[in-house]
Amino acid sequence: MTLFGNPWLHGFIMGVIVLSGAMGVAAYAVWFERKFAARMQNRPGPTEVGYAGLLQPIADLLKLMQKEHLVPFSADRPLFNLAPVLVVIAPLATLAVIPFGPGWVGSDPSIGLLFALALSSLMVIPIWMAGWASNNKYALLGAMRAAAQAISYEIPLLLAALVPIILSGSFRIGDIVAAQEGGQWFALWPPGPGFLAFVLFFLTSLAESNRIPFDIPEAESELVAGVTTEYSGMIFGLIYLAEYLHTFIASALAALLFLGGWQGPGPDGIHWMMLKTVLIFATIFWIRWSWLRYRADQLMSICWKIFLPLGLVLVMASAIWVHLR
Repeated sequence: MTLFGNPWLHGFIMGVIVLSGAMGVAAYAVWFERKFAARMQNRPGPTEVGYAGLLQPIADLLKLMQKEHLVPFSADRPLFNLAPVLVVIAPLATLAVIPFGPGWVGSDPSIGLLFALALSSLMVIPIWMAGWASNNKYALLGAMRAAAQAISYEIPLLLAALVPIILSGSFRIGDIVAAQEGGQWFALWPPGPGFLAFVLFFLTSLAESNRIPFDIPEAESELVAGVTTEYSGMIFGLIYLAEYLHTFIASALAALLFLGGWQGPGPDGIHWMMLKTVLIFATIFWIRWSWLRYRADQLMSICWKIFLPLGLVLVMASAIWVHLR
């Protein structure tokens, strides 16, 4: 389904709309998180630049653009400069197949979900490049942790995503949303496996996005700032931006796969999709400012001893459910 007739014109216009919206969301997600955390900790947060600090993201952008881009003398300069660009390209490309409403998608291929998950998993490569090229022991350790974490948690993440795929019988994200018509959201139906799959997808998405309590690659208590230790200026801003984009995409996918996407109690539309995405987004921030991070060994134990077996059980239960029905 295209909103603008010609598929090429539709792809171009939707690309401009989605990219502009995503960049704006990522910028103001920083403001939202700072105000959200400030309210939890009984402090005001940004207040000076614009009403309630609404212009603070623009001020931060201008500040980052004015800062000098420094490259360590012994760093691998080409890889050091290329890594942040590749980090932000992956989530931006993923947005091409994320539908926000009927027809509100740049491209709707038959393997849309597989495409989105494959691109999101590629983020570990430029993260490793950034750590290696920095020639800094803290950055390298952070990159090693990021690689181990991403490779490990991708498995239960894919197993959780297989549940709506099995229940709907399609890799197309639009078909998965359509299969949840009538309020039969996969987070609630089938009872038990659907909700557990939603929780598993949400928690593994936190690990994939390096959010607390799974932000081991950027643990400032022992790694300073992980892979971003040697980065400055707008190059650092690109890595920071990619983290928020990844979190936004994970929230949107959770809403699409398990909460019915743009379907709601009233007329369906993009407003329901955005409301569900924002609620999941806010929950991620709530967890970040409420919990402490795990140790690296605890992180791996949770993945291999709890999340992976749970994912396998949920996939089997979903397949049995479909077969019996």
